[in-house]
Parts: sequence; C-alpha cells; structure tokens
Amino acid sequence: METGEKAKPTILIIEDEQFLCSLMLKKLESSGFLARGVFGGEEGLKAVEELKPDAILLDLLLPGIDGFEVMRRLKKDERFKEVPILIISNLGEPSDITKARELGAIDYLIKTNYSPDEIVTKVWQVLK
Repeated sequence: METGEKAKPTILIIEDEQFLCSLMLKKLESSGFLARGVFGGEEGLKAVEELKPDAILLDLLLPGIDGFEVMRRLKKDERFKEVPILIISNLGEPSDITKARELGAIDYLIKTNYSPDEIVTKVWQVLK
C-alpha cells in the first residue's frame, strides 16, 4: 500500500441492493475514501474483521443476519464497538429509528430522503 493510501478513511457498506451499493462505492471513492461493499449481514461481520473500517454504512433489511443483529454483535465486540455506524434504510418507522439509535447507530438515514452526495457528506461529518 502506498503512503498516500493509508491516510484514506475506510468505509464498509453493508447493503443488499447492488445498484445502490455500487453507486455509493463510486461516490465514496471519488470523495477520498477507500470503500468496500458486501451484500449480507454475515458477509458484513466478516468484512469488519478483515477491514477494520473507520465507519460503516449499514442497511437493516439484509439476507441472513439483519442490520439490527449486525449492530448488536459489533457493539458487544471491544474491537469494534467504537466504529461509527450510519444506518441507511427504507425502514422509516419511529420504532425502527429508536431501536437503531439504542443499539448505537450514530445516525439514521432513510434512503429515499438522501442523495448519495448527502450520504457522503454525513460520513465526512461523522469522521471529523
């Protein structure tokens, strides 16, 4: 890895919608992040172990292990409990938002309300 590469924050996207995931990857990378996308909860947990990301964009509706369970496991793990998790979901019920915040989500973004550019801005804000 080159010296300049190391300074880039690493973002992990755990999202089952491939189109949105690839769009977010492109946006994040063009904005100065190293980014990786995975498509399920179990895959996401493995990727966190490998990447040790600086922040995670997490969908709640995932195949296998859902986003709530992914958050529960990460927040119980000493190595990852401080990694900021931003929820990006279509679930907009107040009970879902409350549950995600109680589990440790730093922010909750409803997909239809945010453009990829706005999501990238949120990620930068969280990392500052």
